[in-house]
Amino acid sequence: MTIKKVAAVTSAAALALTLAACSSSSDSASGSGSGSEGGDNYILANGTEPQNPLVPGNTNEVGGGNIIDNIFSGLVYYDKDGKVHNEVAESIEPNDDHTEFTVKLKDWKFSDGSPVTANSFVDAWNYTVRESQLGAYFFEPIKGYKEGVESLEGLKVVDDKTFTITLAAPEADFGQRLGYSAYFPLPESAFDDMEAFGETPVGNGPYKLSEWNHNQDAVIVPNDEYAGERKPQNDGVKFTFYPSQDSAYSDLLAGNLDTLDAVPDSAFAVYKDDLGERAVNQPAAVFQSFTIPESLEHFSGEEGKLRRQALSYAINREEITDTIFQGTRTPAKDFSSPVLPGYSESIEGNDVVSYDPERAKELWKQADEISPWSGTFSIAYNSDGGHQSWVDATTNSIKNTLGIEATGAPYPDFKSLRDEVTNRTIKTAFRTGWQADYPSIGNFLSAVYATGAGSNDGDYSNPEFDKKLKEAGSAANTEDAAKIYNEAQTMLFEDLPAIPLWYSNVTGGYSEAVDNVAFNWKSQPVFTDITKQ
Repeated sequence: MTIKKVAAVTSAAALALTLAACSSSSDSASGSGSGSEGGDNYILANGTEPQNPLVPGNTNEVGGGNIIDNIFSGLVYYDKDGKVHNEVAESIEPNDDHTEFTVKLKDWKFSDGSPVTANSFVDAWNYTVRESQLGAYFFEPIKGYKEGVESLEGLKVVDDKTFTITLAAPEADFGQRLGYSAYFPLPESAFDDMEAFGETPVGNGPYKLSEWNHNQDAVIVPNDEYAGERKPQNDGVKFTFYPSQDSAYSDLLAGNLDTLDAVPDSAFAVYKDDLGERAVNQPAAVFQSFTIPESLEHFSGEEGKLRRQALSYAINREEITDTIFQGTRTPAKDFSSPVLPGYSESIEGNDVVSYDPERAKELWKQADEISPWSGTFSIAYNSDGGHQSWVDATTNSIKNTLGIEATGAPYPDFKSLRDEVTNRTIKTAFRTGWQADYPSIGNFLSAVYATGAGSNDGDYSNPEFDKKLKEAGSAANTEDAAKIYNEAQTMLFEDLPAIPLWYSNVTGGYSEAVDNVAFNWKSQPVFTDITKQ
């Protein structure tokens, strides 16, 4: 889980390389966008070759995810702002302490006409856990979870349209998670041959898969059996698997591509002029930071708290996001993301993420009175991820403000860095971040800062913070839970287990041939709403 998350928050250049890793080595995409095959006028979108067969529980990368999110429907769906709406679920009713949820289903069919039943969900979820698929960890809250277990004790089918979910502990925002792809249903036919099913999946979403030409493209078309609110307003979507974001951007400018969800960093300085009102630059559900292990000399106890605060005040986030990222990042005001329900930029204590050189020097001096500083402050990063520019700018800001030696500590690749972080052998601060699985502030806090959490790379532990997380988990509703999560963030701003830096923005654009284009909280175009002229 940690690896997935940290990998997800690379720079735009690294993201382009990551997304292109499974695509064709030839630039077959260029000039491919006539948009008309067999009389169909498709929306032309950029994509990448899916890493695995298209099985929801075993897909956690962008290429496959873009297709799966459109050909399957979950119990709920997220609108472009990340708000939760019932989809296949008629209702999801929690008990008083949010440890049991009763799910009732609407009348719904897969694209082959077979019914979506309670077993369609329960069997799919059990399969994901039993086969230890990539999405198995999403079922950890359910009673009886253990990797590879035959079936989850907490899942019970009542009848064709009803099943119950029993959790091991209260989780007020559990219902918000159920629109994530790991929770999608599977038809009974999938279990005959899952690998074959993944090549020609039968879903229950707004679209169905029409073609998948490996290492070239994939086409999805409207699903006539779809019974939900997200009816496609177009003839379908053709995802062309580009070898680079630069070639995709060139096709966008040439009119051979309709939507692009990641402008290459080579175009940051010009894409707004190139595209005008069709340029997109808005916050996404990605938070970036760096973490200072409490095991490092000078960073434990009261001295460590003072030094973390001083370092945070010493960083000129506005200047870095303007000059290094050219406005494609937004300075952080909390530990989550501004696109999430319940987000607040006015959390008590968050002045520590403002640039205040005098305050930084004062706090550093107080820390020196406890134990004089010695050595160099370093931030580790992977050289293959395009991070050097911002790390250099951040450490220069620290150096110039505090008058200490500060520098980047490059590792040759992502694995080298993560191995030392995971093994707790790293001797410096290191870059960190989080990308949302589902639209909840709790997703950004519990997995990263709770005592013993799987992605708590800095080994932060605060019993009062843990208590607040449990309080949020047992809140009466998600709105109350979000308020409590924000109360918990006041402790994070005091302790700074990670130093918040900025939120990643989605930087994209669209062609003159399409209308009604909007990018959602997950940085993806809302394909169902797009119309083609």
